[in-house]
Amino acid sequence: MEFTTVLFYVFSALLVFAAVRVITDRNPVHAALFLILSFCTAAAIWMLLKAEFLAIVLVLVYVGAVMVLFLFVVMMLDIDMAKLRAGFWSHFPLAATIGVIIALEMSAVLIRGFMVQEDQVPAAAAMIGDTRELGKLIYTQYLYGFEIAAMILLAAMVAAVALTLRRRKDTKYFDPGEAVKVKSTDRVRIVKMASESSRASDAASSNVTPEKE
Repeated sequence: MEFTTVLFYVFSALLVFAAVRVITDRNPVHAALFLILSFCTAAAIWMLLKAEFLAIVLVLVYVGAVMVLFLFVVMMLDIDMAKLRAGFWSHFPLAATIGVIIALEMSAVLIRGFMVQEDQVPAAAAMIGDTRELGKLIYTQYLYGFEIAAMILLAAMVAAVALTLRRRKDTKYFDPGEAVKVKSTDRVRIVKMASESSRASDAASSNVTPEKE
């Protein structure tokens, strides 16, 4: 067994473990961190397949941008996990059915991939790491899918910003527009008072006699 094969199985096992922890961990922040780990291990597998561009894009886009957005939303929403787990068992049969269907579909794809002989692999598979060929496929054959994915990501960004704009009672909020309109006369009030010396005030205080009862 070659060393690259050993690395593939190690990264694959780590990827499966991280993916399972994403859906089983009760802490949403920990689940997001495990998702980051799964993305990093998937990028390592892409590196083993000599698809350096896809690996770098996976780290930069998902780990560097999308997951930061996920963590930002999770930390700002203050999710009540007790309410989320209240209807877990009522939705479990539907979720289990969908999970089994997805697992069967993935198994069918993987089994078919293992059954294909090396001489039957198309020549385009050898150019999987070529950025030029990938760009041609994205902007010609998969143009509509690429545009739909971009619209979904844009909608997710707008939704995240809209969710975090709500006013909270435990934070101080101010309107930036009103802050820009403020003038110096609204903030500072000049009061004119008669000037007094310290000597005069001391003499006046010493001349004061206590009142008789």
